[in-house]
Amino acid sequence: MKKSLLTVFFLYTLPMFMQADAQSAAIKKWADAELLHQAPMEQAHVGICIYEPASGKYWYQYQDDKFFTPASNNKIFALYAGMKLLGDSLPGVRYYENDTALFVKGMGDPSFLHPDYTYQPLLQLLQQTSKNIYLVPVVNSNKRYGPGWAWGDYADDYQPELNEWPMYGNVARIYHHKDTSTIVPDIYHLNVISDDTLSSAITDRDERNNTFFLKYNPKDKEITKAEVPFITGSVQDLRERLEDTLHKRIGFAVAPPTGTYKVLNSIPSDSLFTAMMQRSDNFFAEQTLIMSAARSWDTISSKRTIDYLLSNDLQSLPHPPQWVDGSGLSRYNLFTPRDFVTVLTLLKQQFPQERLWHILATGGRGTLRNYYQQQFVHAKTGTLNGVVALSGYLVTKKNKILVFSVLVNNHHDTATSVRRAVERMLTMIWKDY
Repeated sequence: MKKSLLTVFFLYTLPMFMQADAQSAAIKKWADAELLHQAPMEQAHVGICIYEPASGKYWYQYQDDKFFTPASNNKIFALYAGMKLLGDSLPGVRYYENDTALFVKGMGDPSFLHPDYTYQPLLQLLQQTSKNIYLVPVVNSNKRYGPGWAWGDYADDYQPELNEWPMYGNVARIYHHKDTSTIVPDIYHLNVISDDTLSSAITDRDERNNTFFLKYNPKDKEITKAEVPFITGSVQDLRERLEDTLHKRIGFAVAPPTGTYKVLNSIPSDSLFTAMMQRSDNFFAEQTLIMSAARSWDTISSKRTIDYLLSNDLQSLPHPPQWVDGSGLSRYNLFTPRDFVTVLTLLKQQFPQERLWHILATGGRGTLRNYYQQQFVHAKTGTLNGVVALSGYLVTKKNKILVFSVLVNNHHDTATSVRRAVERMLTMIWKDY
């Protein structure tokens, strides 16, 4: 009896093992041919992990236990934080009202006065109230930049400052056409300089103050639109921005009331997550960690969000990462490909697949608009100098759902060349399985 049961076991399981071996062998062949042994990728640091949740089998593993700088693949972890801790709507503000006053405390909502979002419940509350408005101080352990961010990028649109009450996305928007130049918010000064030697317009900001510059060629007929981060400054600077917008006096709550503060919800969370993932919005990713801490613990602390998740929901990660920011701008971040496969598997287990597919980029959409035109990949890209990353889900022609992560560090080629090589390998998996 025991012998017959053993025979049945082997007859049942042997084809599964043989199939897994065949899959691994085929993918290894494709990875070798398209990715690992093509100059100059041979000198790069590459990690690959491909996993099938339905069977619990790893189809292919290559250096998936090694640590990599993940660039914007970090936003996958920011997405997990937001989906677990924020709920269906973003927290706009904590507020308390009595007969004569409205006390408000920022919670990090990046949609306030952001031109992408017309729904502005906080603005309506502040505009419509006839009561005196007072800013309540917050516990803020964050700095204006994340750990390890490049100091020279202060005027680049992908690195706005972080704070407890963003306005306008924490960037000044500069517009120029012919002889007309404007800046929003107009509380800031724009120096406009004509230079007929320029091939295109240049925008900049003084490193230490909110003085902005626009240099343009008067012969240029193109419309210039640029976003330049402003210095968020102190709570006094926040008050000045609010007063300029609302045309109301704003006070400071020297002795804030100790009653129960309500949370005013803002936009639907997925409307932020979709932009964060599809256009790889660094600011939205960072503020997601901030809002998660503000909603959970009434404090502004990206680190607290990270530490909480690593000690609780993400304690099953196979290789405890070095996770320092939400956007992936920092090269201090270190993750393994298997870490990404693990968190993506958790996302798929805990949230509807349709929701994830809607949020993530795919062929022809978002940062993958020029890749994967068959739309079999739903994933997040990542790019820094010398870094290319892609992690997400692959749906094969036979409708098998795979979770994958491909991380490339220290390559000496264009990001496009590396992405095309990864695309060729993943396309072969899609076609054959």
